[in-house]
Amino acid sequence: MLEVVRIPVLNDNYVWLLHDAVSGETVAVDPAVADPVLEAAAARGWTIGQIWNTHWHGDHVGGNAAIRAATGCTITGPAAEAGKIGTLDCQVREGDGVRIGGHEAIVLEVPAHTAGHIAYHLAEDRILFVGDTLFAMGCGRLFEGTPAQMYANMQRFAALPDDTAVYCAHEYTQSNGRFALTVEPDNAALRARMAEVDAARGRGEPTVPTTIGLERATNVFMRSRDVAQLAERRAAKDAA
Repeated sequence: MLEVVRIPVLNDNYVWLLHDAVSGETVAVDPAVADPVLEAAAARGWTIGQIWNTHWHGDHVGGNAAIRAATGCTITGPAAEAGKIGTLDCQVREGDGVRIGGHEAIVLEVPAHTAGHIAYHLAEDRILFVGDTLFAMGCGRLFEGTPAQMYANMQRFAALPDDTAVYCAHEYTQSNGRFALTVEPDNAALRARMAEVDAARGRGEPTVPTTIGLERATNVFMRSRDVAQLAERRAAKDAA
């Protein structure tokens, strides 16, 4: 079994530690900063051997160099963004595999938030690291891509098994859900989920990971019927 540990950093970022007890290997996913990640690993007796980056933004790669200096780890990230991530040791593309112990993650190219954004899908383990492409009840802003690309990403994720655990990189759930309710006010699943989210946030608790099944039922971007509707919803969310 793989263990995933959430590390809250900065204002609303999550860094994920992925650990395989059998091999003893540990991966840090999108380390925005180094010290809290190194401390979390050390507290568990783990040594970070790899970093997996999903895209080039500083709040996802800012800890790369310091973690590698401390551990000698290998850093993997999108080949399409190698020019923007100067710390990469291994460049990966659609369909490439990366491993932690006996577990394989397949690289999915999911451009839109950034032009070379990728996700890591461990199909057998029902785990998906999505960076800033998919959020709980939301999707990433279209900084370098198009609504058509994001719509394709949403459809691709929606086709995965419902019990796939989705590890995104920000705690945006409450604001995403509030916007979603303006789009689908009669969605009973959405209303019920928001009640749970509001209660959790009131207690200071995180709301991610999410699951593909939850997103299929409550994410208005994944539920968009076509590119035009997703574009309209994304523009409205940006202006909210």
